Amino acid sequence: MSAKDLYHEPFVHALRKDGWTITHDPLTIPFDGTDLFVDIGAERMIGAERDGERIAVEIKSFLKPSPVQDLKEAVGQYILYGDIMAESPEDADRTLFLAVREETYRTVFGKEQTERLLRNRNIRLIVFQPDQEIILQWIR
Repeated sequence: MSAKDLYHEPFVHALRKDGWTITHDPLTIPFDGTDLFVDIGAERMIGAERDGERIAVEIKSFLKPSPVQDLKEAVGQYILYGDIMAESPEDADRTLFLAVREETYRTVFGKEQTERLLRNRNIRLIVFQPDQEIILQWIR
């Protein structure tokens, strides 16, 4: 299992504040005889009589000298996890998100080409503020 992201705990606190219950930390998904680990599995009840929403979240810091390298790795990991989860009976109903800090969203994801990439690849984001431990935006 890989090390937790620098902003793992602040994001978990933000997600809880937003009404989510952490069900997995990390969420294990089997893949070709090994396991992959998505940072967080969570769920939230939508109504007393309805099934809850289930999500999986990969948290990314974007701290490398090259934001493009971080972007390549994050998008590749997101696509890999999404494809594997779609085939998994246990996780096919989970919605996958990539969680990034507000600063990362502004400097990396707020650019025209990156926004187009998000739309074309249907990449969902959760933008959060780690110091205040709050979620600022859900981009679906």
